[in-house]
Amino acid sequence: MENRQETEELNIPDVLPLLPVRDVVVYPYMILPLFVGREISINAVDYALSKDRMIFLATQRDVGDEEPTPEGIYQVGTVAMIMRMLKLPDGRVKILVQGLTKARVVEYQAEKPFYSVRIERVVEPAAQENSLEAEALIRTVKEELGKIVALGKAVSPEVMVIVENMQEPGALADLVASNIGLKVEEAQGLLEVIDPLERLRRVNEYLNKESELLNMQARIQSAAKEEMGKSQREYYLREQLRAIQQELGETDARSEEIAELRKSIESAKMPQTVEKEALKQLGRLEQMHPDAAEAGMLRTYLDWLVDIPWSKSTKDSLEINRASDILNEDHYFLEKVKERILEFLAVRKLKKKMKGPILCFLGPPGVGKTSLGKSIARAMGRKFVRISLGGVRDEAEVRGHRRTYVGALPGRIIQGLKQAGSNNPVFMLDELDKLGSDFRGDPSSALLEVLDPEQNNSFSDHYINLPFNLSNVMFIATANQIDTVPGPLRDRMEVIQLSGYTEEEKLGIAKRYLVPRQIKENGISEEIVSFTDDALKTVISKYTREAGLRNLEREIGSICRKVARKVAEGREKHFTIGAGAVAKYLGPPKFLREEEMDKNEVGVVTGLAWTPVGGEVLFVEASVMKGKGGMTLTGQLGDVMKESVQAALSYIRTRATDLQLAEDFLSGLDIHVHVPAGAIPKDGPSAGVTMATALVSAFTRIPVKKDVAMTGEITLRGKVLPIGGLKEKILAAARLGVTTVVIPVQNAKDLEDVPKTILKKLKIVTASTIDEVLAVALESYPPPAPPQPKPTKPPKADSSKAKIGRGRIVVPPGKGISAEGKA
Repeated sequence: MENRQETEELNIPDVLPLLPVRDVVVYPYMILPLFVGREISINAVDYALSKDRMIFLATQRDVGDEEPTPEGIYQVGTVAMIMRMLKLPDGRVKILVQGLTKARVVEYQAEKPFYSVRIERVVEPAAQENSLEAEALIRTVKEELGKIVALGKAVSPEVMVIVENMQEPGALADLVASNIGLKVEEAQGLLEVIDPLERLRRVNEYLNKESELLNMQARIQSAAKEEMGKSQREYYLREQLRAIQQELGETDARSEEIAELRKSIESAKMPQTVEKEALKQLGRLEQMHPDAAEAGMLRTYLDWLVDIPWSKSTKDSLEINRASDILNEDHYFLEKVKERILEFLAVRKLKKKMKGPILCFLGPPGVGKTSLGKSIARAMGRKFVRISLGGVRDEAEVRGHRRTYVGALPGRIIQGLKQAGSNNPVFMLDELDKLGSDFRGDPSSALLEVLDPEQNNSFSDHYINLPFNLSNVMFIATANQIDTVPGPLRDRMEVIQLSGYTEEEKLGIAKRYLVPRQIKENGISEEIVSFTDDALKTVISKYTREAGLRNLEREIGSICRKVARKVAEGREKHFTIGAGAVAKYLGPPKFLREEEMDKNEVGVVTGLAWTPVGGEVLFVEASVMKGKGGMTLTGQLGDVMKESVQAALSYIRTRATDLQLAEDFLSGLDIHVHVPAGAIPKDGPSAGVTMATALVSAFTRIPVKKDVAMTGEITLRGKVLPIGGLKEKILAAARLGVTTVVIPVQNAKDLEDVPKTILKKLKIVTASTIDEVLAVALESYPPPAPPQPKPTKPPKADSSKAKIGRGRIVVPPGKGISAEGKA
């Protein structure tokens, strides 16, 4: 009471400097130190010290606000006396203040160099003497304070002594409120309560809440200690912290996480159905315990939904001329592919909404299928994504896992779209023909929906379980051979054939791309090394034999590395790689044209075959010898090639008379058909005419022209049927150096795909029957008739026993074609 009377006797000015304080609410009669660092606050302290040492302390609403405005400062505060002041080395000021009385800001008179405010004192109504309610409240507050101190609340013993001797409701409320650690908002709310009894009731409520909290904490500690060991200590601490936060309602981190997810979902611009599902799952996550196993899976699922580019897309570059320049800059030749891409861009320019094409680049390794996809993306201004399907056997790799699995993830399609960050990238599915299947499903069947323009506008991944529109994606698949790709999958794609390169094309590509790239990658420059055209031709013809360019680039890189070593050893000079120097760098030639025959031979025919790595030349050898009528096939021939031999032999037997062969020409003969390179399995129908020609040559002893190569399928009637891979086969023939190629007449249309430079070097002969093939391949056809024996005068005989041949010559036994083929 004496302190209050002294306060009333103090002469408090109407205008005082204002000091905004943070993190604390100052009550009357409260003594506490304050650290002052802001310039405006230091100016207010200096002014107060120069006058009557009185200053108005008011709490600011936002703790982080460094320059609070009048609106950001509470109106009700406390007039305080600065008892001591100490200047610190870092420029701050430490003051010790004592609260005197409550006051309210009437108006701000100045804001610079410090806040100057006009105040009015807040006069509390006097408490009724000997009021039963006041007495009960005072006793209750003292008891509750004692309880929380007993439960572990840190309150100074001096404060407890003062509290025991205090009987005034308002002063008791202020003293207790300032020592039980209330939040700033709660403490400010108490300060603004004028009625002492009402303020004491509010303090009692806070004490009850604090008591319940401390009891809960004690129960948690007691329960946790019973089971806690060394491994449970961390869990106990987290549970204790969580229980405290739940009791206080302080779940800020969790709330911020949920709010951040909700904001991300709303800003992701998902389709309405997807956003509805995402918000539904977010509601489940909000109600779920953070440590539940499903909570982590749900959070990961929501992260995927947010990261998928539902509505993000790149703008297509529809400049046809610019796209053409980019494609020509990155790739040499490949005109059909470039034309298809430019057609797509032209249609896209005229029609804004169209489905993305599904292209399949088919060709041997090293012809530029994958790199062509990158060029297409650059020409169109789209993102590029590539996934390799080689060896994939699990359907979940394409469609994703069900979310019931631990560690479940979306399939590679959705992962690729997330990686691209747009919903219209150029998406390359590499090595489509090397997909597998086992007990985990058939990935090629899972791709049916992805690669169907009519279905992929609502592609559903098992993990996402929501439709995603893939119609804007430009899918490009690559394959070395189309036979292993299932028919339904093949039907959904537009197959574009990329055949091997000619030697002229390889030379142009090497000069334009391969040599500069290898020179740069090996740390040298064009001032140090250069390649002549003859050197590159030598590398192409004698050190590589492939449809693509990979081995060619490796050999060029090998030369560049050897030059780089010489430069690193200090031999600084210019190296010109000529044709004669290639063997010095790469050793003896790996491929010699030893296969070319020096002369025409009997029973040896040059055939043409298609392989996944390009066209190849096969030499078919046939030989007949005395035996028991058996047939031997060697060279690892497949079933189809064995059947071709049988069909060719049957055709020859039906044409024995036209071929000037005896009817029983096979009796006493063994046949041996061999295809060299026996370690390599061979199969296919296009060797039919080759087998027939070799057998006819062996039986008739007519040599086969060494500069003639052939391909085609044969029937029992002698028809020549069309084959596939004509361009690759003709390129192989050109690499070998033959001059004439016999092809089925129905394949004449495919000659448009063969480079004109190759057609100028070769004589292409079309054939519809095996006779036409034999006429070109054999030195002479049809075979000359065997010489007839001179007629002798028949002995006289009984006319009744004479036998007259009817329109034919009866050849006596042993006078026909012998096993050696001689008359």
